[in-house]
Amino acid sequence: MLLISRGAPRHRGAVEDGSELLIVILMPCLNEAEVIGASVQRLTSIPDPGMRIMVIDDGSDDGTAAAVEAIDDPRVEVMRRVPPRARLGKGEALNDALDLVRRKCAGYPDRRVVIGVMDADGRLDPHAIAEARTAFSSSRVGAVQMGVRINNRFHSLLARMQDMEFVIFTEVFQRGRRRLGSVGMGGNAQFVRLSALNALGPRPWTRSLTEDFDLGIRLNATAWTNEFWPHASVHQQGVTSLRRLLRQRTRWFQGNLQAITLLRRVVRDHRGWGRADTLWQILTPYMLLAGSLLTLSFLITLLTALVVTVLGWRQPWIWVIGAYIVAFGPGLIYGLIYWRIERSQGLGVIKALCYAHLFVLYGLLPSLYGWRALARAVTGRTGWAKTAREAEPAPESEAAPP
Repeated sequence: MLLISRGAPRHRGAVEDGSELLIVILMPCLNEAEVIGASVQRLTSIPDPGMRIMVIDDGSDDGTAAAVEAIDDPRVEVMRRVPPRARLGKGEALNDALDLVRRKCAGYPDRRVVIGVMDADGRLDPHAIAEARTAFSSSRVGAVQMGVRINNRFHSLLARMQDMEFVIFTEVFQRGRRRLGSVGMGGNAQFVRLSALNALGPRPWTRSLTEDFDLGIRLNATAWTNEFWPHASVHQQGVTSLRRLLRQRTRWFQGNLQAITLLRRVVRDHRGWGRADTLWQILTPYMLLAGSLLTLSFLITLLTALVVTVLGWRQPWIWVIGAYIVAFGPGLIYGLIYWRIERSQGLGVIKALCYAHLFVLYGLLPSLYGWRALARAVTGRTGWAKTAREAEPAPESEAAPP
């Protein structure tokens, strides 16, 4: 995938004028008063008259709606969901908002309306909306996913690992999937033509715990092309508590397990290398669970070799070197890729290589939360509390990356 990612995408199509697009950004919120005001103000600082912002208050009881209504911008509106329709999941909130968008945009051609999805803590780069218009200039592109960065990566080592994770995912895997035709969608900075969403039916988002992953797979089975756009990013909060991170990733892992129901659709409707890669994505959590047993065995062997070395017993050093290369070789490559992206922010190559070693250990976390996710899936538990946010100050003037 690393080699494939270095090439340019192959899709073509007629060139369209992206400046004529109406971009409607949906922001589902459940008790997001800590961050939503600052996030919406950053969006309104982008001087694009063809952009609309719809905040979906999904039954909040903390003043989320009031924080948005205090913002004086005609492009912003709040959609309130109340019981019994509230708090049924992000997918249901997006579907209800989409129904409203369809009614409000009835006079626009479906292919000229783009639906963006952002999290409540999302900070788009100031040029991101202009880049979205450029990305949709190809008539074949039905969906665009931008990169994701962690804005508090400078203040938390755990947040730094999450930033490295997202950078590697986008720079290697998403870039590679541009050529394979299997680009995935994320829950933040996802942009989809209304006509592409309509191809999936009246309610395109499902109740999956990872409705974004599910949507991306089904969009790839349509005549539209999913595109990853590396020229702009959304910046979001990283989780700074290991306990909360494990809970968040357990939910994500369980959502990926749910995607097994899409296997038949992928085999039937996807084509070429894109089909093979999508099957790989769906089966990855199951392979990670199986691989975690081998990982445990490898760690025990590595620890034994370390103890033997400390005790001064003789052993073939070629084995130790080989084990190090197997364990940390890919991580070192990822560290150099991350350094290339982050060096403009002052990251040195030595520090990047240190992060690479930590990133390998960070990559062992699925061995912890994966089995918990499987247990929840087997016992039919699908309810989840949202990940808590940390308060952020409102911007002084315009949206800007950290």
